[in-house]
Amino acid sequence: MLQDDNKPAEQQPEPKAPKGYEAFSMLQDLVYMLSIITILFVFFFRLVGVDGSSMYPTFVDKDYLVLESNVLYRNIEAGDIVVMNVPYFESEGPIVKRVIATGGQTVDIDFDSGEVYVDGVRLDEPYTFEPTYESYAAYGMSLDYPVTVPEGSIFVMGDNRNHSADSRFALVGCVDESCVLGKVLLILFPGKQTDQYGTVTGGRQFSRIGAAE
Repeated sequence: MLQDDNKPAEQQPEPKAPKGYEAFSMLQDLVYMLSIITILFVFFFRLVGVDGSSMYPTFVDKDYLVLESNVLYRNIEAGDIVVMNVPYFESEGPIVKRVIATGGQTVDIDFDSGEVYVDGVRLDEPYTFEPTYESYAAYGMSLDYPVTVPEGSIFVMGDNRNHSADSRFALVGCVDESCVLGKVLLILFPGKQTDQYGTVTGGRQFSRIGAAE
């Protein structure tokens, strides 16, 4: 008897995956994802926490920040916010400050008016809490102005100008670029709101999450 060519061949059942295969596959994908995230945050990005109020109002104590690691971040520019390991603060850990000037530029500060000049041009600094009145002369730790930043170094200050130990403080001075760990990209998780002294005044403002400026 001839086979009817129009009759579909009997379909064979698809083989079933071994028991637990789906769970194993999901676990494998999770391991891959975690590995990629770990590599990114070890070599290309970093997470750091803010300690203190020297960058108020830009950052407050216990803000968590995402950095572009110095593996990628090479071209340091004035206005960048950076995290550094500075010898004077070695026992306290990394500090966060704003770059005011880079190698070859000249910084001058009028501590009576609180104005900062770079290469003779007065800076417009809307990010600061107060004008720059603190020189550290009262502590015998001031610099002689104007200051020309050495090549390969940066002049940094905190945005909370009168409550920040930074390049104005002689024991810190101009910071070698090799001390920079990375550039702050964004606030990942906000700390509780504080005043310029670091005293807690309110809860977390989640609207602050986002790009650092």
